[in-house]
Amino acid sequence: MTAVVESNHWDPFLIKLILDQEHSNKTIQLENSLFVAIKVLKTERSNLSSEQMFFVVTPHFLWSIQEKKGDYFGWIRERIDNNGGIVRSQNVDYLLYLLLESIIDNYLETNEKHLIQIQKAVELSIQSPKPESVVHLEKMRKNSLKIKKATSGFQDLCSKLEKIDRMDINTKYFSELKEQSINLLADIDFHLQEIESGVNMVFSLQNHRMNEVMKTLTIFSVIFIPLTFVAGLYGMNFADIPMLQHPYGFYAILLFMFLVALGAIFYFKRKKRF
Repeated sequence: MTAVVESNHWDPFLIKLILDQEHSNKTIQLENSLFVAIKVLKTERSNLSSEQMFFVVTPHFLWSIQEKKGDYFGWIRERIDNNGGIVRSQNVDYLLYLLLESIIDNYLETNEKHLIQIQKAVELSIQSPKPESVVHLEKMRKNSLKIKKATSGFQDLCSKLEKIDRMDINTKYFSELKEQSINLLADIDFHLQEIESGVNMVFSLQNHRMNEVMKTLTIFSVIFIPLTFVAGLYGMNFADIPMLQHPYGFYAILLFMFLVALGAIFYFKRKKRF
């Protein structure tokens, strides 16, 4: 790396910038080059991660440095190798535009796939409102927030590139990328609202089911509490309890308890409690 910087007579400050792995999204104008740092979201796995990526832009070529193996630039390399499109006939700023466009296109594609997963998760949570559904939706929410954070950083970088004042940098490219990132952020906010709505729906359905269970238990309690009271009253050890010595007393009490239960059921039915 040091040899590359020295052989091209670049600003030695580039070495320090490249060795620093904790850059935020930034652009730094040096004497004969432009240093661009961006946190790129890695989307190959379901557990989204990020990596640091650097671009050193000069009037004659572009040097890209990435932290991890694998990127989204294969189609650009293929165009350069096969002389496809106009990339070889354009300046270096156009190549930087293509690289950044590839990053935001990957975010857009990942967000579309994520949207399908969110819609399925919300439908499943409505059909079967279980705690596992809320956990799955929360995982979806965290992934959406990661995409939103990466897109916000990308938008900020494009805003900085728009303000670059160099003859070899055409800022119109980055205005278009900024517009894409703004639209993507709006979509992500909509997805986050959809997830929040799904979580609220799960809790609402669970509360509704709990209320139905409590209502059923309350009705049964109101019906059987008077019967329990009568049974307990006639279970006391007193000799002069009415109907206790009557030959039909037992059947009379049973009939009374039946009428009490029937009256309670009729009352709840009339009030449309069930």
